[in-house]
Amino acid sequence: MRALGQRSPEGRVVLIGEDAPVVVAAKASGLKLTRIDSLAEVDQISDRCLGHIVPSGDAEPIPVAAIRMAAQACLSGEAQALVTGPIHKGQLVAQGFSHKGHTDFLGEICGTAEPVMAFVGGSLRVALVTTHMPLSEVPSAICSERVGYVIRTAAQALREDLGMSEPRIGVCGLNPHAGEGGLLGTEDETEIAPACEALRTEGWDIRGPISAETAFMDAHAGRLDLVVAMYHDQGLVPLKVVDFGRSVNWTLGLPIIRTSVDHGTAFELVGTGRADPASMESAIHLAQKILFRRAQ
Repeated sequence: MRALGQRSPEGRVVLIGEDAPVVVAAKASGLKLTRIDSLAEVDQISDRCLGHIVPSGDAEPIPVAAIRMAAQACLSGEAQALVTGPIHKGQLVAQGFSHKGHTDFLGEICGTAEPVMAFVGGSLRVALVTTHMPLSEVPSAICSERVGYVIRTAAQALREDLGMSEPRIGVCGLNPHAGEGGLLGTEDETEIAPACEALRTEGWDIRGPISAETAFMDAHAGRLDLVVAMYHDQGLVPLKVVDFGRSVNWTLGLPIIRTSVDHGTAFELVGTGRADPASMESAIHLAQKILFRRAQ
């Protein structure tokens, strides 16, 4: 809410979520709300006001119902972009939520089998081949088809939505030193290298598989535009060390625009005034930037 108070986005903004927390946060930030029942009533929102819809929590937890309503509104054309806050996955799973997070849930809603989790906005850009899974399951999930899909999806997003005509993509190996010629693992040679070579033949600037430390050093030095990491912590540890609070979680491969913050719920900061709104500000700005570019 503080992000909306510090820099008002263009166009009408509708908040979909629980009643009391939204009302209290809006009041604390000096923002005015207009309660509406659906996005069909968006014209009732006056200038300098935010719309507020409270979804029904009868069939599923309100945070889940809110995400579903917002995504479906984007699919139908009632809304133009979706910016989400963090969710507490453990609490929602305990209430029957069957997904590992926003990304796969949005993929199901949008009919997208393979959404891609990416992070942009700071000095580093990262896309993940695998996301929320035990580390022991990662090697079997690394296949040429998935690696190639993530690289191509990320490269196309940089070109089409961020305006990079010739994006330079670094692809991490799964194993230390990208397998060291098979000495430290074979996945780099059998799965990752063929995917990289296939995309190079299409004309993309793909560098890899290379060791993760090399990929991130080159990206930090400006020699790469995005790093494709094989698993969650390989990509997000360096990203958050360098860019925490500036990065934006951007879901690629969906038919809608969806951005989010790069952090968790941090319930202990609620109401203290100490929470940093920078990532949410960046998420809103990125959604607007993509929307504007697509409109052109």
